[in-house]
Amino acid sequence: MMVANTVPVLMYHHVRPGGGMIATTPEHFEDQLRWLARRDYRTLSTAEFLQHLRQGGAPHRSVLITFDDGYLDNWVYAAPLLRRYGMRATVFIVTGWVGEGPVRPCLDDDAALPETPEHRECERRIEMGRADEVILRWPEIRIMRDRGVMEFHSHTHTHTRWDLRDATIKNTHMREELARSRECLRQHLGEVSDQLCWPQGYFDDDYIRIAREAGFHYLYTTRAFGRNRQGTDPSSIFRFAVRNTGGASFGRRIQVAASPVMAPLFNGWKRWKRGLRYGD
Repeated sequence: MMVANTVPVLMYHHVRPGGGMIATTPEHFEDQLRWLARRDYRTLSTAEFLQHLRQGGAPHRSVLITFDDGYLDNWVYAAPLLRRYGMRATVFIVTGWVGEGPVRPCLDDDAALPETPEHRECERRIEMGRADEVILRWPEIRIMRDRGVMEFHSHTHTHTRWDLRDATIKNTHMREELARSRECLRQHLGEVSDQLCWPQGYFDDDYIRIAREAGFHYLYTTRAFGRNRQGTDPSSIFRFAVRNTGGASFGRRIQVAASPVMAPLFNGWKRWKRGLRYGD
């Protein structure tokens, strides 16, 4: 069996009609899954992905699909489409936003589908204390987990950028965030993993140390221009955002990310361009 040199990690937030900010339409998401299926790609579990980081051996055509925050549209649209194609994904949930309540209709049901607003409206409702209207509920999370279509890990408890609120006590707040997130995951899912995704992609050396002390050892970033290979630093797992495009464009990005020749050239060029733009 051919094995992967690099496993691309894909980052999504929303799958919803109309697309929008950090959103993919259900039509494009299905086309992307179809592209993977037709080329015999395997969507890894995080256990398989972490095994790849430690020892290698992931199948040649492998990806890890991730979603951030835990929006309702992940249940309504993304999970049914993943099931349709026999694929799986990982969701990093903001535990303080998740509530209880009845399971809502999804794409598999013969019922009117709930509203799935665009990203800015989701943020507005969360800020107003109306997170339940746009965020997953624990019963929906448990169904997706038990079906094997999605697994769930920490994205902290409140998704707050404490470094922007009060940098002098940000470390204290982050310790509290991680402790509360772990408590919620244990209470509602019966377990908590050693995997964490940083809110809005921000982290520093203090945060890495605090995460490790809390029991998180595999830390997912929003850094796009790197390669997830055997021996990659587990405190800096690279992910790239998937655009609202069809399968062909999506596929080209994956092929570049996985190529041992093209990926270093592409990533180096992107880092050089970013350095010019921001003066790094």
